[in-house]
Amino acid sequence: MIEQQYIDIFNNHRELIDDKSAPVINNLREPALQAFAEIGFPTEKEEYYKYFDVSSHFAAEYGLNLNRASIKGNPYFAFKDNIPSLQADVYYMLNDTFHRQFTPVNDYPDGVFVGSLCDFAGLYPSICEKYYGKIANIKEDGTTAFNTMFAQDGFVVYVPENIAVEQPIQLVNILKSNIDMLVNRRILIIAEKNAQVKLVVCDQTVDKSRYLVTQVDEIFADENAVIDYYLLERNSDKVNRVVTTNIDQKESSNVLVNNLTLNCGHSRNNYHITLGGQYAESNICGMVIGGNQQLIDNFVQMNHAKPNCHSNQLFKYVMMDEAKGAFCGKIVVEKDAQKTIAYQNNRNLCVSDTARMYSKPQLEIYADDVKCSHGLTTGQLDEEALFYLRSRGIDEEKARLMLMQAFTADVLEHIRLDGLKELLLNLVEKRLRGEDSKCANCSGCK
Repeated sequence: MIEQQYIDIFNNHRELIDDKSAPVINNLREPALQAFAEIGFPTEKEEYYKYFDVSSHFAAEYGLNLNRASIKGNPYFAFKDNIPSLQADVYYMLNDTFHRQFTPVNDYPDGVFVGSLCDFAGLYPSICEKYYGKIANIKEDGTTAFNTMFAQDGFVVYVPENIAVEQPIQLVNILKSNIDMLVNRRILIIAEKNAQVKLVVCDQTVDKSRYLVTQVDEIFADENAVIDYYLLERNSDKVNRVVTTNIDQKESSNVLVNNLTLNCGHSRNNYHITLGGQYAESNICGMVIGGNQQLIDNFVQMNHAKPNCHSNQLFKYVMMDEAKGAFCGKIVVEKDAQKTIAYQNNRNLCVSDTARMYSKPQLEIYADDVKCSHGLTTGQLDEEALFYLRSRGIDEEKARLMLMQAFTADVLEHIRLDGLKELLLNLVEKRLRGEDSKCANCSGCK
């Protein structure tokens, strides 16, 4: 039994795990252990994991940095100006530990916290306890329970009432090790009433070790809060990951999530969003460019719990070589959620004959005054459009690239940071050309 070996590791090292973390984080380990022992990892026998067997990825042997051993090096030097056009405040996590050394001092308004989850739990235990683990569902999601058992640190952005953090915040998750590693990290974003913040998270790998990553995000948008959350995955093909993003929105809040997968091994992204206040708006977008034998699986559950809310899902895949993609989007409109507007759109492009794409759109509507729809298409490049471009003197390779860029363009249009949009247009073009998608001034991944 795969689960039992991790239960044994947890029990045998419980004192060390607790000692290297914070009490607020430790308080949830016991209920997480009980839930994990009961439900275990998801397998491909479950409906929503048909194409991504989480359990099988944990069968290999990985190291765990339970003692929080430090990693040598200064990421602020190696990854200087990671996104130069963004002009963001940059922070780093090395594997699953926030990198405190060399961290710059940024001039945030009073009360704003950006940094380590352990530090936040120590400085503001009552606030941390109010939010940490509250919407991460350990009872129904075995990977979330596992992460809650083992996670010792993470990244927090906390913005109090009536404060807008104008400068974007960038978190770079660096995977670095001389052995194969299992990495468990948390991200907690809290925007209180009328607060605003933008976070860009970049995942990168700097060596050839194998990694298995679990990450649990909890995003709280209070009344009238605005949160932009961008995730850019550019890992090596030896990285397998399961990321679960949980979002709780109050009245008139606005949350944008845009996840762009440019390179990976096997990657699963779960999104659980609850629109729990009237006039809340949620936009969940994703773009995938898959190649080789990569597997990218996105699952979205959008729960409309209150009236007059608006949600939009847009996911586009470009699958090349022998890559496999999967998308399952579910919209649930509860009985009292009248005047709901909810759209879901999944468009997929299989560039090669050996690429595969599996999609399952779903609607569950229990209210009678709503506007809801879903759209799904999967196909190849438009031969007529390709012929038109070639008839205008454009060679076939360039014409194909132009059509693929046009196909992905509307996902990038949902990005509300001009500097990030400019970077991604360049990175997407490189990826579609088959080149490494690296930042121009990033010495850490050259």
